[in-house]
Amino acid sequence: MATAAKKKPAGGSMEIKVFDVDGQLLRVGIKHGSPKNPPLMMFNGIGANLELAEPFMAELKETGGIIFDVPGVGGSPAPAFPYRPSTLARLAKRLAEILGHDTVDISGVSWGGGLAQQFAFQYPAVCRKLILAATSPGAIMVPGAPNVLAKMASPRRYTDPGYMRSIAAEIYGGEFRKDPTLIGRHAAAMKGATQFGYMLQLFAMTGWTSLPWLWLLRQPTLIMAGTDDPLVPLANAKMLKALIPNSRLELIDDGHMFLVTKPKLCAEMIEGFLREGE
Repeated sequence: MATAAKKKPAGGSMEIKVFDVDGQLLRVGIKHGSPKNPPLMMFNGIGANLELAEPFMAELKETGGIIFDVPGVGGSPAPAFPYRPSTLARLAKRLAEILGHDTVDISGVSWGGGLAQQFAFQYPAVCRKLILAATSPGAIMVPGAPNVLAKMASPRRYTDPGYMRSIAAEIYGGEFRKDPTLIGRHAAAMKGATQFGYMLQLFAMTGWTSLPWLWLLRQPTLIMAGTDDPLVPLANAKMLKALIPNSRLELIDDGHMFLVTKPKLCAEMIEGFLREGE
């Protein structure tokens, strides 16, 4: 049985708690929103702790939000066994149930975009709408430049702020190329990535691809992509747009981290999409 652990203090827009979800402790950030609408459950990028999403969450006006540290990252302890995207999708669904939601909107950024696709496919009755940001269909994708991908093979950028400052413009592109202060603020919000947890995330997506079943997704889908993304080239977003039936593509004049560098713009775009049809 899943139970809530002791509440932890949080600043800003999120309340942070720890939940026992079928034996796995998850550190969860919750932003309360209008009870009239389903909350937005977010899946973060590889190695990223939930605090990195707080600037975006703070810009949501009416939409509630849920985000958790993946097991082995941030404040969620490592699991007993390696996992696959289907495992995390099941944990996310159970977490939504524990929080009292039988329907959620799902969003995923970069690595988390693969998990978002898996959730939408695995639980179509639970996922109302889908948002995919700076992501791809998985192992079968148009890759970034080799020198950029090589820097993603370890979590060093999450544990060494100086290293992050030296490579951020190269790997993230966009506003990180123009404004050095963004790098410092981003590095200051990072915490808790370990080599083991990072490797678990890399292993989880090894060989995984959504290409065989993207055409089966029926959720209204918003695909967001940066025009200067060294990690996930724009061709991947166009591939997702071509294969997901009820989807549209919005381009952001930025790099891989547009949710971090342009939180207000992205929140307005996403909330507009979530309210369509009401």
